[in-house]
Amino acid sequence: MMLKNFDFIANRKICLWISIGLLLIGLICNIVMGVELDIDFKGGTLFKYSFEGALDAAATEDFVQTKFDDADVTVDENGESGLKMIVVSLPREVDVETQTTFIDALKKQFPDNNIKELETNSLQPSYGKTFFLKCCVAIALASLFLVIYVGFRFRRIGGFSAGVMALVALLHDILIAYFVFVVFRIPLNDNFVAVVLTILGYSLNDTLVIYDRIRENRAKMDKKASIDEVVNVSLHQSFGRTLNTTICTFIAIATVAVIALIFSMDAIVSFALPMTFGVVAGFFSSTFLCTPLWALWVKQSAKRKALKAKK
Repeated sequence: MMLKNFDFIANRKICLWISIGLLLIGLICNIVMGVELDIDFKGGTLFKYSFEGALDAAATEDFVQTKFDDADVTVDENGESGLKMIVVSLPREVDVETQTTFIDALKKQFPDNNIKELETNSLQPSYGKTFFLKCCVAIALASLFLVIYVGFRFRRIGGFSAGVMALVALLHDILIAYFVFVVFRIPLNDNFVAVVLTILGYSLNDTLVIYDRIRENRAKMDKKASIDEVVNVSLHQSFGRTLNTTICTFIAIATVAVIALIFSMDAIVSFALPMTFGVVAGFFSSTFLCTPLWALWVKQSAKRKALKAKK
């Protein structure tokens, strides 16, 4: 109701600048803070061990570095699922024999702490880079096929332009999700790929609902109605449905994110937190960016055709 008289077309520049502002802030954060890559993407070795009782962090770090001088050591008193954890990260692959020797030495050095192995992940850096590139290719192909699908499905209202603007909205949402990883210092891992592909489907669904309403209204409304009028009417008609879907999804995923944060479930946080922002970004881009900018494209194309016809 509060957007009953809102003109989506007249305010598209404001919405565009809001989006550009958010992306610029994210870009600055990325330049200043950098992005952390998980072992899945950069390669290396990650050890996770649980322990009991009190453990001196400095003594643990000193001992680990006598075995691996390039190790990054963290002693977490409140790790995943409330466990006390020792996390050892190395920038290189470690063979199985060395892994076994190391855990035996760690247990021997701290016999009163009941140290147990939770997770060991070792990957050559070249494999990590290859996996990262394959993930990027998968995202690019998914985006391409989605655009082709949109272009074919809405070919009667300018399928190519509709597909391109849908892709712009998707890229906007992907960047927002990526900047969430950067700002909240979440290592970029395979969950990033899951987040991106989920957002692609979610955001595209919102866009398709609006495009479908535009296609119906172009057939129903007065032939003299401009594309701006058709788009404004269509956005108002689909706004309630899109907003309610977004609110329901946001509440569900935000609840998961909060619970995961409370209980330090990092694997879930790295999916749920970016998705929380991605859901909102998907709603914003589909409603306030994609369709109004598509209407501008259609108008400009019509003007160019009219000028060519006069010549």
